[in-house]
Amino acid sequence: MIKFENPNGYIEVTNNYFSNLVGRAAQSCFGVTGMVNSNPYQSIKSAIMNKGAKENLDQGVVVKSVDDVLTIDLHISVSYGVNINAIVESIVNKVRYTVEEATDLKVSKVNVYIDALN
Repeated sequence: MIKFENPNGYIEVTNNYFSNLVGRAAQSCFGVTGMVNSNPYQSIKSAIMNKGAKENLDQGVVVKSVDDVLTIDLHISVSYGVNINAIVESIVNKVRYTVEEATDLKVSKVNVYIDALN
């Protein structure tokens, strides 16, 4: 849970919301073929989750908050033959813009890990 104060009071945002927001933004970028499980919890969750249920958007996303500043880790798979630098730059810009517009929180770092080529 990420909690911050604004002039009207306190706002609490769940990590699940941030993970889904970031996952949706990252998957919409050209060249990204999917998200990759980043820890054992996500692996177990995706194994148990029913395939007919909604897509697991928080897969491969880790959001950390320190003093109202966010650090985001993404584990992705990309298409073979595309420019990885261009994809990573696009993802970083899109994720940073999406999160800052939706929450007014500063994103200090977006770490992108390419775990697979498809």
